[in-house]
Amino acid sequence: MNKKLFTIGSLILLMVAPIMARATLSEPNTPNQVTGGVIDIVNTILDFIWPVFIGFAVIMFVVAGFFFLTANGEPGKLSTARTSVIWGIVGVAVGVIAFSIPYIIQKGLVDN
Repeated sequence: MNKKLFTIGSLILLMVAPIMARATLSEPNTPNQVTGGVIDIVNTILDFIWPVFIGFAVIMFVVAGFFFLTANGEPGKLSTARTSVIWGIVGVAVGVIAFSIPYIIQKGLVDN
């Protein structure tokens, strides 16, 4: 029982440590700093959507792997599994391009 509590406590500490480190590194807003611009709003939305996209991509590849494991050499099921992997790769490529567009526009229009 003691070993289980120690293991669970250690895992929780390892999961919370990066959040605490990030909180200590963040700088507070100064009174003269302007916030709430369009770029900040877009970045906030993308910061929320990006982890959801990554989680969905991981789940897609796990499902494709499950399809491969359960195919048992049947050509139809193997074809479905290959198609799942290909569409997963296409989805990740499109997602990376889509998430990079705002940064490209920001660097091309705002910083010049």
